[in-house]
Parts: sequence; structure tokens; C-alpha cells
Amino acid sequence: MPLPAADAIQTVSSSDPRKRFPRSARVRTRAEYTTVFNGARRVSDPLMTLHWLKSDSPARLGLAVSRKVDPRAVGRNRVKRVLRDATRHLRPWMSAGDYVVVARSAARTASNAEIRQAFERLLRRLGTLPMPGADGTMPPPLGVASLSQSEPASRAGHAEPPR
Repeated sequence: MPLPAADAIQTVSSSDPRKRFPRSARVRTRAEYTTVFNGARRVSDPLMTLHWLKSDSPARLGLAVSRKVDPRAVGRNRVKRVLRDATRHLRPWMSAGDYVVVARSAARTASNAEIRQAFERLLRRLGTLPMPGADGTMPPPLGVASLSQSEPASRAGHAEPPR
């Protein structure tokens, strides 16, 4: 059986760069984290604390998920993966600046949807994510069904079924 060409192996193993979280969207160095921790506004939730330092650069995310959150790497990585994905979807609407999320131990037992909702709630409390407008320009909150699916039938203009 012939071996595949080297360039074929590279294209199979490389991922689509549009789906990755780019380096330009990350807080990376210790100095950058220290700057955010020392000068940032901070809001907290039972699952995490969000630090935000306003700047002129597009939104960048830093994550701090310690072994106190989950002693197993797979648990820590799940929390980070969910937060990166939420940021990837919300980043076009987020205010410019550096965001650092410090996860708390309650994040270990929280579902992915709960982590996303807590992150979005903290962004809104900081005022860095606009409230969804009536014109529909903002995506619906992460992990929440749209209003048309969740509102009662009587409010949607339909009669309630007989009981």
C-alpha cells in the first residue's frame, strides 16, 4: 500500500483557520494578564469572575482555569472550550479591550449552557455587550430559545388548547 504524499498529510491534519481562535484574539503573556488584573473593571458570578480592561484593540480573551476548578485537565479544558466558543460568536458585538475570565469551582458542575449564559450575563453587566435590540440585529442569547418558541401560545396570537 503506497504512503500518502507529505502535502496530503498536512492538509488533512491542518484545521480550518476560520474555526480556530486566532492569536490576535487572545491575552497571552503574563504581563498582559497582570495589566488586566491591576487596572480592569471586575464583575462576578457564582461560576466565574470577568475582568475587562478597555483599550483600542479588538476584543481579546484570556482564561484562568486552575486545578481548584477541576483537578482533571479534561474538566478544565471543557470550561475553556465553552468560553472560547462563546467569545467566538459574541466577539463582533463585544466592546474593544482585554477580557480575562477566572473560573470558579462551581463551573465544574455547571452545564455548557449555564457557563455560556453566565459569561453573556457578565458581559451585559459590564456594558460591553449591547442589549438585544427590537430590530433583530443582535443574535439571541447563547443557550436560550428564541422568544417566538418560548412565549405562550396565547401571547403569540393563538388560542390555548381546551383543557
